[in-house]
Amino acid sequence: MFSPVIVLRAVVILLSLGYLATTAPAQSGFSIDNIDKSVDPCTDFYQFACGNWMKKTEIPQDRPSVNSFVEVDERNLVTLREILEKASSGGSARNPIDQKIGDYYGACMDEQAVNRQGLAPLSAELERIDRAKDKSALIDAIARVHLIGPNPLFNFYASPDLHNADMVIAYIDQGGLSLPDRNYYLKDDPKMVEARKSLSDYIIALSTLSHASASEAQASAEMVLRIETALARASMDLTLRRDPKNLDHKMSRQAAIRLAPSLSLAVYFSDLSTPDFSDLNVANPDFFKQLNAVLESESLEALKTYVKWHLLNDAAPWLANPYVEANFKFRQALNGQAEIQPRWKRCVQATDRALGEALGQRYVEQTFGESGKARMLKMVDSLESALSEDINTLPWMTELTKKQAQIKLAAIRNKIGYPDQWRDYSQLTIKPGDLMGNFLRANEFESRRQIAKISKPLDRKEWGMTPPTVNAYYNGSNNEIVFPAGILQPPFFDRTIDENVNFGAIGAIIGHELTHGFDDQGRKFDSQGNLRDWWAEQDAKEFEKRASCIAQEYSNFIAVDNLKLNGSLTLGENTADNGGVRIALIALQKTNGQPGSPASGNQLGGYTPEQRFFLGWAQVWCEKRRPEYSRMLVNVDPHSPGRYRVNGVMENMPEFDKVWGCKAGRGRGGAEMCRVW
Repeated sequence: MFSPVIVLRAVVILLSLGYLATTAPAQSGFSIDNIDKSVDPCTDFYQFACGNWMKKTEIPQDRPSVNSFVEVDERNLVTLREILEKASSGGSARNPIDQKIGDYYGACMDEQAVNRQGLAPLSAELERIDRAKDKSALIDAIARVHLIGPNPLFNFYASPDLHNADMVIAYIDQGGLSLPDRNYYLKDDPKMVEARKSLSDYIIALSTLSHASASEAQASAEMVLRIETALARASMDLTLRRDPKNLDHKMSRQAAIRLAPSLSLAVYFSDLSTPDFSDLNVANPDFFKQLNAVLESESLEALKTYVKWHLLNDAAPWLANPYVEANFKFRQALNGQAEIQPRWKRCVQATDRALGEALGQRYVEQTFGESGKARMLKMVDSLESALSEDINTLPWMTELTKKQAQIKLAAIRNKIGYPDQWRDYSQLTIKPGDLMGNFLRANEFESRRQIAKISKPLDRKEWGMTPPTVNAYYNGSNNEIVFPAGILQPPFFDRTIDENVNFGAIGAIIGHELTHGFDDQGRKFDSQGNLRDWWAEQDAKEFEKRASCIAQEYSNFIAVDNLKLNGSLTLGENTADNGGVRIALIALQKTNGQPGSPASGNQLGGYTPEQRFFLGWAQVWCEKRRPEYSRMLVNVDPHSPGRYRVNGVMENMPEFDKVWGCKAGRGRGGAEMCRVW
């Protein structure tokens, strides 16, 4: 399906992963019992706050990691399962929402029917690709595949104009890889070589299941890897892509078509029935120039094999069990997950992806009340006030830039819980017993919904995450922070605990998302979401100097084995963590000074309110990861591991030293603390 907007910044990365065991875990949240008092908090605060949690917590067999996000997500899955099982057994009297979510889930759960059908549900689409008599005809098949599933060769999507965020325009961008990042194809260290071997084995396995001979399957793997390696060489590095200026190449429709004549973009746009548009943004023009060479040099047979592979790979989790098992074996090689998650969880996830705002309506009815939304909005107001105060007191920023920063802050939109207007799925057909058909139709429905946005005003009410999602994000083009109902529960937001812990958890995450508006990416967008330089030249230099301090600091942290973090890739998230915790503490201190707030001397478990604040932040990030998963995330995840989301921030906060009685400069061997916001 079509790619999301390029400026959505989430608090944690979302990958295609497994979940916990089949029963819901006990309610998790802030706990004094998680603390390992044998550790000096000034030496390793993460180990101090999470040590006992790590001792008693094991990574489930069907997970590559375990953390607070997983635990909350697991509880959500149980709730969603109950909703879906009720909807799937409701019969003909169901309303349209329950019919769609119930029939999608029910078809997914009918494993016997799926196994009986084998590859048949996908055969017509594979044959459509096979029928292409020349490369021009193959473009028609590629357009069809883009509508119903993956994005072979490149990505096409709708997103706000970088210089006029009120309007949505067309984008084309690099794409077409099966492995997580270009480095998996280009680096020759043993782990990358091993990953390429796993991909080759996977291609051979699916090809064999699809009735190819051994020699044909081997040839297919070689063709796919050859094409994807060429696409990887043409792709821009993830770190370079962090700068929106590197992705800003608006040009006329004809100029874009001339970049890759062999891609026949005019035919492609016609096949998709796009709205009329005269220009578009080409995120990486060099990619399309090199893609043109690939299309010219590769045979029609190789290109058809490559496109069929991408369709088959995308559909494999929803085909018969041998395809599912081959798909899991490949993912297992990348993330270390020992067992595949139970089918019901995979089907809950699939329904959420296909019908997230229909399922989300039922989820919100059961889990999220107006009182929780009101309390969250009050906390957001206090965090925005704290960030405003922080901006005003920055010693390195001039008054002119401060004024512009305040304008942007005041314009940030806050979305809490769920959309004001639910998505209309009435034109999407969901049939009982037709899992693959439902999957393909849902993909096409969403693709066409996205395409229809082109050349239209931006709908600023739309959400980029479904209500049950355990995550939050900042969107630069919309200049908004979004907190789905799914994350607004313990340990992130606990209605039963005092605000000291909540400010350290959800409060700091709110601060994190607000700070994204002013990190190395977000600061380049103005209050309306336009890519515009509103900084005085000297202030921009001061920002870069301070951001460089954070990038260098985190580049010295070891993620796994001898692999260090990429401080440039993780810069935005680390900046947001540091800024978010600091402004949340400012907000808490103001709140604690108001009538009816927790008394400043009040203690829980022997910890003062401000100590509980820091513990609240730390315990959100308690986690355990499999080494394979850690290696993968070093290459693709813009977030630091939990240990450094805690210790990295603490090393930069004199407020932490004061609260815990630490010796100044103890964290970095006397090195200067880093601070942007």
